[in-house]
Amino acid sequence: MTTPLVDLLGTHIKWGTVPGAVAVLAVGDDPLEAVAVGRAAVGGAEMRPDAIMRIQSMTKAITSVSALRLVASGRLVLDDSVEPWLPELAERRVLVSPDAMLSDTVPASRPITVRDLLTNTSGYGMIPVSSPLQQAMAENGTEAGADPVAMGADEWLARLAELPLAFQPGQGWRYHHSFAILGILISRVTGRPTGDHLRDDLTGPLGMVDTAFWVPLDQAHRLPAAYRHTDDGLTETEPAGGGFYAGAPPFDVSHAELVSTADDYLAFLRMLVHGGIAQTGDARGERMLPADLAAAMIRDQTPPAAKAPDSFFSPTFWDEMGWGFGVGIEATGPHAGRFTWSGGQGTNFYVDPDGTIGILLTQVELGDPVIELIREFQTLHG
Repeated sequence: MTTPLVDLLGTHIKWGTVPGAVAVLAVGDDPLEAVAVGRAAVGGAEMRPDAIMRIQSMTKAITSVSALRLVASGRLVLDDSVEPWLPELAERRVLVSPDAMLSDTVPASRPITVRDLLTNTSGYGMIPVSSPLQQAMAENGTEAGADPVAMGADEWLARLAELPLAFQPGQGWRYHHSFAILGILISRVTGRPTGDHLRDDLTGPLGMVDTAFWVPLDQAHRLPAAYRHTDDGLTETEPAGGGFYAGAPPFDVSHAELVSTADDYLAFLRMLVHGGIAQTGDARGERMLPADLAAAMIRDQTPPAAKAPDSFFSPTFWDEMGWGFGVGIEATGPHAGRFTWSGGQGTNFYVDPDGTIGILLTQVELGDPVIELIREFQTLHG
């Protein structure tokens, strides 16, 4: 049976935007539609509904809930310094301007806090324009990119700490790195790898059995190939069933990003839709987040002074969006109040104020064709 969702995905598969996709639309407590279309690899097996996908920056929402649970239990405080657990970040130096020479710094006016990490306002992050700091991050291996992490969490943090902040904590916004630091903070506070803590404290209780930092080898057949668009069309970057996420990595990946499935991520989002109360797994009916923290997570938390036009890759980002704790918040238009985000490997979720949920999982790096697919998917319902 054809539907607008199936037609949309089928059209983009025909155009070569993606080889395949898994998508869910849910209204209320039952999926309105859940589909798997196309192939897990070009010329390969059919895409499975339970495909385990590299969700990349969709990890940020899960990491945020994990950290907020530590806040709720009193093990962290939103506005406390992270230095007791992350001494590498003590006595920060701050560039006099984001494009200044690395030696042109002043002392940080205050420590980095948990709130700074949750809101991407720590002073660390992706640098959208060429600068000495951007070059230094590329040279010491801390520049963010499409590839998986290349070193263990402690080494990555030590290298990042060699560099100054782009701005005073809380006074600017830069994407990505704060959440890698947040993952390491969770590990330091709990005294164990973040993946182990997530499994026992959040993903396991919610029944998110396939959400982890890697895919067990006996389930690697469910991991699709990864691609990027090049002048030659879709170019494979990781093979189906292989690559960095197939099997345990060689170092601590507490600063890395997760794999997940459509069903798992739906369970996570339903918990948020219900104000922090689990709807699935052994935790069904239990409160996973206090109501005030669950509400704060999906409300714009970014200080107005931090919303500079140069803080993200689109100068109009702040005209349309806000940023809560680990999620973007649509500020204008027909879906104002929707919380949403995408992953760099062509994944996206959204939750509307009425509880409507959309999840789209592909494995092709973000670029114009995939961004257009996501845009069309986000306007498909309502």
